[in-house]
Amino acid sequence: MPRITDAKILMIATHGFEQSELEFPRDQLRVKGAEVSVASLDGKAIKGWEGDDWGREAEADLALEAVRVDDYDALVLPGGQINPDLLRINDDVIELINAFYDQGKVVAAICHAPWLLIEAGLVKGRTMTSFQSIKTDMINAGADWQDAEVVADNGIVTSRNPDDLKAFVGKIVEEIEEGWHPR
Repeated sequence: MPRITDAKILMIATHGFEQSELEFPRDQLRVKGAEVSVASLDGKAIKGWEGDDWGREAEADLALEAVRVDDYDALVLPGGQINPDLLRINDDVIELINAFYDQGKVVAAICHAPWLLIEAGLVKGRTMTSFQSIKTDMINAGADWQDAEVVADNGIVTSRNPDDLKAFVGKIVEEIEEGWHPR
């Protein structure tokens, strides 16, 4: 059985990520022993969104083009409105999400980040949740949408908002420790 202490996790984000939805999972997964890397589009620091204004910067560990899916066990996608909306029009981001999925790796998305799962074609026929404002988008894409703090469907983990972060991280750990998810 894989252990979280051996896991390598990638987070992909750009400017406008929800501050807590990048920082909390990154930091908590590191505390649990995982190696967590943050990839930005260009490998440079990205600025978060907190409350009603811009928040703090987060350092990036690598650029998107340097990501090798084989190096990681899981992908975590933080939300916010701006971040996933910018990422979902980037073909390279969508290709990476699909590569993680195709290899049976854990893919986790919170808040508005399930927009990326819609764009990647990974929603139809799956039980999922998201931020309330994209519920209709999720349903229209074919999800069995649930109003729950965290939902896991065969290695795809989704949560609603920052209030769900503790459950989100817990489920990511559980899914990683379950191992490969045949799809």
